[in-house]
Amino acid sequence: MLSTRRSRVAVGGAAMAAVVAGIGAVTFNASAAEVAAAPAPQAADARAVAPAPQGADARAVSIPFINQLIKPPAGSRPIGAFVVTNGTQNYTCGADGVFPAASTPEAQLVGTGGKIHHFAGPSWQSLRDQSLVTAGKVNDGVAKAGSIPELLLKINSHTGTGILSKADYINRLFTSGGAKPAGSCTPGQVAKVRYGAVYVFWDAPAGS
Repeated sequence: MLSTRRSRVAVGGAAMAAVVAGIGAVTFNASAAEVAAAPAPQAADARAVAPAPQGADARAVSIPFINQLIKPPAGSRPIGAFVVTNGTQNYTCGADGVFPAASTPEAQLVGTGGKIHHFAGPSWQSLRDQSLVTAGKVNDGVAKAGSIPELLLKINSHTGTGILSKADYINRLFTSGGAKPAGSCTPGQVAKVRYGAVYVFWDAPAGS
């Protein structure tokens, strides 16, 4: 069990490092210990990201291997990437005695720009400067067996000024776990299912 957890943590750190490398000039401020605490994505998703360009074009880099279905608009610039260090997808059993497909997140993220609280809305709030965004998914995303899907979400509200102020889109990538429980349940019962993911925030061109 311990060796399995260590391998999952190692893969999670590798996935985050790959994404951070891909966003170039954005500074990664999380400590190695904070990243190591994250629930790791599955090994199959430890996909390499191309080295970041240098100089004036560093922030214009795209992250390869994002499925075409969930790519942000062309010309989008990455603002930052954050890994889930502790998170659950929470499902409330319906009156019909089964868990619905929809869930409510409750997670702590760490990455470029410090820490973010991810919660109902869905909402993301910087713990460094209190800037906050809410967003809705653009489509159903990319399905993954046994895990919540990878997604592209479009931000629909901003509150405050800070690291999230210019964000227009969010990718949820490298997902593991978090899928709704199978079988019957007691109406009103809440199931908290642990998950891992990396969230990338994008500043899109005007009008996107």
